[in-house]
Amino acid sequence: MREMLETGGEAVDATASATHAHASSSRDRIARSILDHGPSSAADLAERLGITQAAVRRQLDALTGAGLVTSREQKVYGHRGRGRPARVFVLTDSGRSTFYQAYDQLAADALSFLAESVGGGEKGKEALAAFARARLARDAERYAGSMDECPDTPTKAQALAGALSEDGYAATVRSAPLGEQLCQHHCPVAHIAEQFPQFCEAETEVFSQLLGTHVQRLATIAHGDGVCTTFVPRAAPPVTETTTRSTDSRTTHDVAASGRNPA
Repeated sequence: MREMLETGGEAVDATASATHAHASSSRDRIARSILDHGPSSAADLAERLGITQAAVRRQLDALTGAGLVTSREQKVYGHRGRGRPARVFVLTDSGRSTFYQAYDQLAADALSFLAESVGGGEKGKEALAAFARARLARDAERYAGSMDECPDTPTKAQALAGALSEDGYAATVRSAPLGEQLCQHHCPVAHIAEQFPQFCEAETEVFSQLLGTHVQRLATIAHGDGVCTTFVPRAAPPVTETTTRSTDSRTTHDVAASGRNPA
């Protein structure tokens, strides 16, 4: 009888262990999905991962309890319909830190030493900016190779997002009025960029050079935002002879109507 109980106990332990491993795997998948796609509702996660919303909510409760995930009301752009906005889940700083590469502190110490070794102050900032540009220049060469055949700004932005994702930035492109939004849902160097903003500034410069247009950084993970977001304006349509004649005609008409000398 004792032997049977012990055998049964081993079976129960094995089942419990398997259940725990499955739950842990589900939590990892949910956290990774939020990292890759940004703020997500339970319905979004259930659809992406192919599990029930009830299962998703159980794991979200566990992640929230562990301080890895938090929730907030979904931002609504434009007209808001009736009813309460859906709640979306985002990773906390602790949640993101589980995905960061090691040696953050070592890198931060090395950069601080670099800045101080040249005298600190503005000289130190300039040295850090030069280092950030040099580091990103190597990446820019690789990214440029994947963008050579792109005919316009939107396709260049898509190609750049793909290249960034290969480097762990989980990047996507979203359409926006008058342009595109390049979104990086993960930043492997966020802890470093939080202390040394020169990295974000250098990255913005590289994006502008690669895309061939001025870009505007709207948000960064390093500054506490959920996603690094860069606005990429669409290029203006080329000026043709017909467009020029039409514009000149309208200008002449407007000047004549106003009675002012165009000179």
